[in-house]
Amino acid sequence: MSIISQLPPSLDLPPHLSAHKYFLVCTLTVAAWDTLVLSPRTWRLFRTPGWPTLKILFNFLRLFMPIEFIIVAVAFFDTKWTQDMCQKFFLFEPICTAILLAACSVVHVIRIKAIYDNNRGILGVMSALFAIQVVVTAICCGFYRSVPLLEGQGCIAGPKETWVGIYWVAPTVLYTVSFALALMRSIDSLQARPLSPWKLMLRDGLNLYGAIWLVNMVNMIFWFVIKPTGTNDPVKTIVTSMAAVLTTSMTLRIILNIRSSLDYGGSFALSGSSANNSSRSGANAGAIHGLSNISGGPGAAHSVGLNSVQLRSTVPTSQNAHTYTLDELRSKPESGWDGDINGEDKSSVGAESKRGLPNQDDGTGVKVTIDREVMLMEDKNYGRK
Repeated sequence: MSIISQLPPSLDLPPHLSAHKYFLVCTLTVAAWDTLVLSPRTWRLFRTPGWPTLKILFNFLRLFMPIEFIIVAVAFFDTKWTQDMCQKFFLFEPICTAILLAACSVVHVIRIKAIYDNNRGILGVMSALFAIQVVVTAICCGFYRSVPLLEGQGCIAGPKETWVGIYWVAPTVLYTVSFALALMRSIDSLQARPLSPWKLMLRDGLNLYGAIWLVNMVNMIFWFVIKPTGTNDPVKTIVTSMAAVLTTSMTLRIILNIRSSLDYGGSFALSGSSANNSSRSGANAGAIHGLSNISGGPGAAHSVGLNSVQLRSTVPTSQNAHTYTLDELRSKPESGWDGDINGEDKSSVGAESKRGLPNQDDGTGVKVTIDREVMLMEDKNYGRK
């Protein structure tokens, strides 16, 4: 008689069940690490005034995710957990995970809408995908079952049929579209401000969207490609816990990566800067808009103390002339959700972000140097020169 045959069922585990337990240990480690690492920034966000939707979702996810998987782990590793108890408990994980994924998806809907300047078409697509996800996950929860394990081997929820995997297909489609739209928005911004792929990824959090997409695609492989050896084989759900935890973790970082107020989902990284405001850059990169030399020739530098003058470019171009005010030119950068206008602790590209900030007003007016002939349009109180 071998030693293995004398082991209790809680120690004599099938290969896939053993892998499932090891993977859940890794999942709990990631959840604990994430909770500790994000604690300082969570506290700073909690102390900020107001409760926009993203702030509420952030704090909800921070609490709900670890609580859910601590309870799931107790049911999975407690050798005294009987199958009768499991019959009353097994729906806990699929239901709570559906709620967790729904909250993460709301963050994606709000954020993608915001970086596309509240585009109604984008909002419609993302909202439709979210509605489908909520309906599909709610229906699929009714088709889970308790995996028939031996006493002492734990409690696991598994699908009754393979098609129940659409429970994860729906959110995966939403995260795929979210990743694609975020990537397209970032690529479009390169026309206004070229960046290396590495800096672009860190600035816009593309690594976060990509990580969410990747872990959910791996989960799809386990659901629809790998075949179980029997009804008591939990191989299909090995990655589900890790997928839920990593999706939540990366979604929390998407919120923290926002460099503006969290109201209405924040704004894109270049919103309010020269990239997205034609009054700052225009289509012609060679045209420099400034004050004309009233008494001298082009190339002179002037200090102007007026706040109400308007500048109109007369540089020949196929584009329409733009009108600007000094208030716009002297505007300060928008502060982040924690009041930091320098964008510190928001991205690994801190130096790049700071180089793009406009100079602070020193109280002497706006100094503009020009090298092209332009025309100064003042208020009607001053006339036209």
